[in-house]
Amino acid sequence: MPKITFIAHSGQRHTVEAEAGLSLMRAAIDHNVPGIDGDCGGACACATCHVFVEGAWAAKTGVRTQQENDMLNFAAELRDSSRLACQITVTDDLDGLEVTMPEGQH
Repeated sequence: MPKITFIAHSGQRHTVEAEAGLSLMRAAIDHNVPGIDGDCGGACACATCHVFVEGAWAAKTGVRTQQENDMLNFAAELRDSSRLACQITVTDDLDGLEVTMPEGQH
């Protein structure tokens, strides 16, 4: 199973084993990662699973859809690297992925 690390704004790291095929948000929720709430249950209807995906990982996580862009407009700290974890599907290629969370999510 791919290992994914969620890094809080404070620097606290939470590494989880994520089942391929699940969303990054689901993996975080299933492992009680603080800062990933997923209030909408993964329907891309909120921004409570906002993460930053940097560098080479961005190409492996796919591109943002228009719906994701629209929801991210409501997120604090919007960046080019902003993604909604509910819109990223875990694959074996994401083993070792590290995502960071904005300051407002803890």
